[in-house]
Amino acid sequence: MRAHEIKRGNVVEHEGRVWQIRDIDRSAPQGRGGNVTYRFVMYSVPGGQKLDISLRADDELKETELTRRAVSYSYKDGDAFVFMDSEDYTQYTLDAATVGDAAGYIVDGIEGCFVQLIDDAPVALQLPQTVVLEVAETAPELKGASATKRAKPATLSTGIEVQVPEYITTGEKIHVNTTTGEFSGRA
Repeated sequence: MRAHEIKRGNVVEHEGRVWQIRDIDRSAPQGRGGNVTYRFVMYSVPGGQKLDISLRADDELKETELTRRAVSYSYKDGDAFVFMDSEDYTQYTLDAATVGDAAGYIVDGIEGCFVQLIDDAPVALQLPQTVVLEVAETAPELKGASATKRAKPATLSTGIEVQVPEYITTGEKIHVNTTTGEFSGRA
C-alpha cells in the first residue's frame, strides 16, 4: 500500500515489526518538483512504542490484517491475564509484557475490552475509555476544603495511584480515564 493511501488506524509492517497508524501529517512543498511527503506517527503492536517516520507519496508500507475481538476479563494466571471472547468463548492469554500499564485498570467485571489479534495470536489489549476502580487508601477529607480544587494522591484497588479531589474518601468507587490515568468522576 502506498503512503498516500494509508489512513489513520491502519496496521502496517515496517522494519519487521507491526505498527498502528495514529496520526498522519501531509506536507507539499511549494517549489518546483517538490515531492509530497507524509509523516506518520505510529505505535508498535504489541508494546505501544512510538515511532515517527516520513515517506514520499509513492513509498510503500505493507498492510497487515489486525482483528479486534470483544472480550471479557476472566482471571489472572500468574503474571498473565486471561480474557474470553464474548462471541465464541475462545480464551486469550496475554502476558504481563503485552498488557503493560493496562494491568492497573483490569478488574473483575470490566466491560468494553478488545483483544487485537494478528494471525489469531493475541498481540495487544485495548481498554475502554474509562473504568470504575475502588479507592483503597487516601488521606481523610479536610473539613472546609470542599471549596478548593486541590488534589490528593489515592491508591486504587489495583495498586495504581491517581490524583483525586479532596472530597474523595477511602472505599469510594471512581471513574478513571485509561488513556490519561486521571480521575474523571465518582461512580
